[in-house]
Amino acid sequence: MTFKLKPDQEQKIEDLISQMTLEEKIGQMSQVRHFDDVTPEDIKSKFIGSVIHTQGPVPGSTAAEWQDKFSEFQKQALDTRLKIPLLFGVDAIHGQNTFEGATIFPHNIGLGAAGNPEIVEKAAAITAIECKATGFHWVFSPCVAIPFNEKWGRVYEAFSESTELTSKLTQASVKGHQGSNGNEGVLATAKHFIGDGATDFGVEGGNTSLTKEELIERLLPPYQAAVDSGVASVMASFNTLNEIPMHAHKAMITDLLKDQLKFDGIVVSDWKAYSRFGQNEIINAGIDIVMAVDGDLDGFQEGVKAGVLNGSISEERINDAVRRILRQKFRFGLFENPFPDKGLIQKIGIPEHRAIARQAVRESLVLLKNQNQVLPLKRTSRIVVVGKFADNSGLQSGGWTVNWQGMTENYSGATTILEGIRKFALHEVKYDPDGTAAIEDVDVAVIVVGENPYAEFFGDVGGEMNLFQLTITEEHQKLVQSYSQKGIKIVLVLISGRPIVITPQMELSDAFVAAWLPGSEGDGIAEVLFGFFDFKGKLPHSWPKSVEDFNGKYGPNYWEHSIEPLFPIGFGQCYHQEK
Repeated sequence: MTFKLKPDQEQKIEDLISQMTLEEKIGQMSQVRHFDDVTPEDIKSKFIGSVIHTQGPVPGSTAAEWQDKFSEFQKQALDTRLKIPLLFGVDAIHGQNTFEGATIFPHNIGLGAAGNPEIVEKAAAITAIECKATGFHWVFSPCVAIPFNEKWGRVYEAFSESTELTSKLTQASVKGHQGSNGNEGVLATAKHFIGDGATDFGVEGGNTSLTKEELIERLLPPYQAAVDSGVASVMASFNTLNEIPMHAHKAMITDLLKDQLKFDGIVVSDWKAYSRFGQNEIINAGIDIVMAVDGDLDGFQEGVKAGVLNGSISEERINDAVRRILRQKFRFGLFENPFPDKGLIQKIGIPEHRAIARQAVRESLVLLKNQNQVLPLKRTSRIVVVGKFADNSGLQSGGWTVNWQGMTENYSGATTILEGIRKFALHEVKYDPDGTAAIEDVDVAVIVVGENPYAEFFGDVGGEMNLFQLTITEEHQKLVQSYSQKGIKIVLVLISGRPIVITPQMELSDAFVAAWLPGSEGDGIAEVLFGFFDFKGKLPHSWPKSVEDFNGKYGPNYWEHSIEPLFPIGFGQCYHQEK
């Protein structure tokens, strides 16, 4: 779907471009951080077009202070000769996850397990409201990658290994974020174009060696779905494609995305792309906005200006970029309403939003085993809850939660799994955080294990940080082993951003639940464990049997592999199997 502005708006864009100096055009293509990189005065003097908020100092302690901070920058932009407003962007990966107290939804892998476009659209619409309430117009979401290897540290940012399911949920996410017209929502961003989840050996930012035919068949459909849904922006990827950096890949960005798919929105770079991936090559390839961060701004602006003056970058390429940027600023109402709406602040984290997030949690849970119908839990049962993950909203939420790499402690407004279980149990619920308590007279142990939070390359298995593995930790393995020796029935709940090898623990448990990264509404898990709601989730990925299954370039979920999974994609039990 090509979004059409009103004729007078298109004319205003052409009038603005005709009046702009080269410096003003390059300024529109510049994206900076609101802290460290620039001062408010720089916004005016360097004609900055957009601002990103991400890890680092926050704009204030309240949403009103965040809005005030961004309004200060906006006033500088509106004090320039042409009065072109700023765009403010944020890494809202699963809710407005940079603001403590916002509603945090399950990460995309959980939404993929739910497989419900309606809940994805509602979650995206709420994310848009809470982002606008904190001063933003633009979110760098959804990630529409197709993961080929669970070793990749961003598996949880993607919906599924299924191209069809990913395409369907991509459409819902774009529609929810952007609304029925631009003024209702925020700019959505389909990312990372293209091949980010299909790199060799699952390396973040590595090389993708797929053929063009494989890429078009498996990876392109979600982008086509996003474009058909009118997505405002697409972010280029850190990976190379057959050794060519995607940021500098003109055949992919201009010829395929812009020309063949008819994408008329903004192609935005990823972090510090100008100095990392070829400087002016990325502009000629089709990048429209550059994250000129961490010291890149002056080099970017001066380098592009020199490129235009020496003829290595055409001014029409610059005009095309500026035209795309201005089109979205008009589309989303920034010229009419450049300042944030104070009235939206009261909607951050409200019960109605959390109810939708809790529904998303319930629908995301996948029941992989339920021996002798140990689930649903009886409210009259004597229960012990085991493991630190059971009472820690930071651990249950994963990366991109308040901080880039997530949190290992509780955060405002969230409920934990233990809180939920205590809410519904009729007897006192015992809690054994590290498995060392003397536990007697209990009927069932709910053991919660999982991966510590991570984001991007920090989560790669065997990557440069080498912090993670394809099994649960030795500490968590001992928790399960210890309780199995007590002869107590075990319900094992796994908090993870990907399918990991849990075959031995599966055998020791009576019931096993894949809970993914549920976000702020941990009590939604308890609602299903007690049977107030049935399990609905289905695996968005096939589930591996053993670590040895990962010896190749791709994981065992790769479509040409003949490795038999422990559970196939689409598997999931429920309490009432006749359903």
